[in-house]
Amino acid sequence: MKQHFPLKNVQQEKRIYRNRVFISIGIVTFFLLLLVARYAYLQISHYDEFSTASDQNRIRLQPLAPARGYIYDRNGILLADNYPVFSATMSRADVQDIDGTIKRLTPILNLTQEDIDRFSSRIKTAKKTERVSLKLNLNETDIARFSEVKFQFPGVNIETQMTRYYPHGDLFAHVIGYVGRINDKELKSIDKDLYAGTNLIGKIGVEKSYEDLLHGLPGNESVEADAHGNVLRNLGRKEPVRGNDLYLSIDYGLQVTATEQLAGRRGAIVALNPKTGEILALVSSPSFNPNLFVTGISNTDYSALRDNIDQPLYNRAVQGAYPPGSTIKPMFGLGGLHYNIVDWNTAILDPGYFSLPGDSHKFRDWRKSGHGAVNLHKAQVVSCDTYYYILAYRMGIEKMNAWMRQFGFSEKTGVDLPSESTGLYPSPDWKMRTRKSKWLKGETISVSIGQGAFTATPLQLAMATAITANQGAHITPHVLRESHGAKPYQPHNAPDGKIKFNGKPEDWIKMRDAMIDVIESGTGRGIRTPLYHIAGKTGTAQVKSIAQGKKYNEALLSERQLDHGLFIGFAPAENPEIAVAIVWENGKHGGSAAQLARPLFDYWLYTRKKNPIRPAGHQISGGLMTAGIKPGELPSGTAPVNTASNAQANTAATPQHAASSAQPAIVEGD
Repeated sequence: MKQHFPLKNVQQEKRIYRNRVFISIGIVTFFLLLLVARYAYLQISHYDEFSTASDQNRIRLQPLAPARGYIYDRNGILLADNYPVFSATMSRADVQDIDGTIKRLTPILNLTQEDIDRFSSRIKTAKKTERVSLKLNLNETDIARFSEVKFQFPGVNIETQMTRYYPHGDLFAHVIGYVGRINDKELKSIDKDLYAGTNLIGKIGVEKSYEDLLHGLPGNESVEADAHGNVLRNLGRKEPVRGNDLYLSIDYGLQVTATEQLAGRRGAIVALNPKTGEILALVSSPSFNPNLFVTGISNTDYSALRDNIDQPLYNRAVQGAYPPGSTIKPMFGLGGLHYNIVDWNTAILDPGYFSLPGDSHKFRDWRKSGHGAVNLHKAQVVSCDTYYYILAYRMGIEKMNAWMRQFGFSEKTGVDLPSESTGLYPSPDWKMRTRKSKWLKGETISVSIGQGAFTATPLQLAMATAITANQGAHITPHVLRESHGAKPYQPHNAPDGKIKFNGKPEDWIKMRDAMIDVIESGTGRGIRTPLYHIAGKTGTAQVKSIAQGKKYNEALLSERQLDHGLFIGFAPAENPEIAVAIVWENGKHGGSAAQLARPLFDYWLYTRKKNPIRPAGHQISGGLMTAGIKPGELPSGTAPVNTASNAQANTAATPQHAASSAQPAIVEGD
C-alpha cells in the first residue's frame, strides 16, 4: 500500500512567515529609530551650528574695496586718478577645480604665467568667499571670447574694478610713484581684512609713503547666491570709506619748467620753499611712464627700462649720491666762523696751490696762477680752492664732519619719500670701519671742496641751501601739503629747529651777500638779472681722476667722463621764496648748471603769478568718471602738457630777462 506525504505544511509556513515579518519589522523599526535619532541630532542638538552653515552656503558677505584717494598738486591739478577696468574674478567657494579652470581659461583670456602666479598666491590666503582677480584690465576681445563660453565656467565672473591712472605720464613719476599688484612679500605684511577685494598697493613715491591714507577702509555687502555663486539678491550693504585726497606741495608749472631744463639730459632738480620745507619741484631725468606698472608691466617693457644705460627708474633727486663740489663752500665757510678759525678779514696769498707741511704734493686751485690775496668773501665769489684747503687743514676732519652734519649731510633728510640715500661725509672712523685703513691728511683737503669720498644727494643740497637761506633755521623737506578725508593727518609745514652756530647773526647776512656777488660778478654771473637778487654758488664735480701734473682735456674724454655741473641758490636773496639745487651729470662745469636755474627763479617769482602753466582743462580737477572721457583720450606719454595760450603767454611775459638753457654758459672756475 502506497504511503501519501502532505504537499504543504501549513503550520510551518505560518511560523516562518511570522518570523520573517517580525524580523522585517524589527529592521525597519531599528532604521527608523536611527533616522529619528539623526534627525534629532541635526535639528535639536546642533540646530544653531548647521543653520548658520546653511545660511553661509547661500548668504555671503562679500568685501567692497574702497576707492583710492586722489592726488593733486598745490593748485588742485589732478595728478593721480582712478578709472574702471574689467576684471575676471573667482573664489574658492564657487570654483572647486581652480587649477583646471585656470588651464581652460588661459587661451580664452590670454593669461600669462605672471597672471597665474599672482592669482595662485593671492587665492591661497584669501577668504573662501572672497573674489580674487585673475586678470585685470580685460579688453573687449577678452570679454567677447569669455561671454561665448561663460556657461562652461560657473563661478567665474567679469566684474568692474577701479584702478590707477596718471594723466601726466612721466612728469611726476619720481614724486608720485605708482601702484602695482600686491606681491607675495606684501601679502605677508598687510592686514588681509583691510585689503580684502583690493588688488593694488603703493610701490614707490607718494603712493607708497602715504599708502595708509590713500587706501581707505573696505566695506562689505551681504548677498544671497545660488550654488554657482551667482547673486540672486542683495540683503544689506556697508559702504567702503574712500581714501584721503592728498594735496602735494609740488607746483605743476614749476615741475614742467624744471623738466624742460633737463630735457635730453641726465640729472636732477629740487626746489624748496625754504620757510616751510615744502618741495615745490622734484625732477629726475630721464623719467618713465608709471602707467606701465599699474596692471602689470610686460617683461619687454620692464627689461627696456631696467637695462637702459641712463637708468630712468633711478630717482636721482633722492637716491643719487654725487660729489657736491664747490656748492658746499658757503656752509663750510660758515664752519670756519663757527669755530673761530677765520673771520671775514682773514686773508691768504693764493699762489695757485696748497701743500701740506713736509709734503711736496700740490693740491691745485682751479686757476693755475692763483687768485692773489683772498679773504672769505672773495673766496666765495671766485670759488678759491686754496682758501678752503687751508681752512680744512686748520679745522681738521672731525670738526668739519660735526659742523657739516648739521646741514643734513651724511644723514637722511627725513623727506616723506621712500628709499632716500644718506650720501656720505667721510671721517676717520668711517674709513677704518669700511676700508680698514687710517685717515690721511690729504683726504681732508679733498673733502673741503666737495671731492674725495664726500657725496650728497640733490635733496640734501637743497635742504642745506634752505638752511643757509634761513640763517640757520632747520627745515625738513616734504611733499605732502594737505590731507582731506576720513583719516586725520596734519603735515608739518614750518621750521623745526636751528643749527648751533657760535658766530654772529650778521655772519649769515655777510655769507648771503657773498653768494649774491657770486651771481653778480663771480662764477655764476651768467644768470644775473636786474629784477631781483639771486644768492648762489656753482660747483664742478670731477668724474674721471686727473693725475698730478696732468691737464684736464675735454677732447680726450668721453661724454660720460666729463665733469658734473652743480648749482645751488635762493631768491629773492633778501627774503627767500625758493631754494634750488641742480645736478647736471656730465654738464662740464657749474656755470652750465646755473643756466638751468634761471628759468625756475623767473617762473616762481614772476610768470607763475601772471601766466601760470596749466594742463588741459579736463585734467585740472575731478576724476575720469566725472570728466566724461576715456583714459585713452588723456595724455600718458613723456611730454608735459602745455596749452598753446600758456606757451605764448610765457614767451611774451619775460622776453627781456628770460634765460634760455640753450645759451652758452659763462665759464670761470666752478
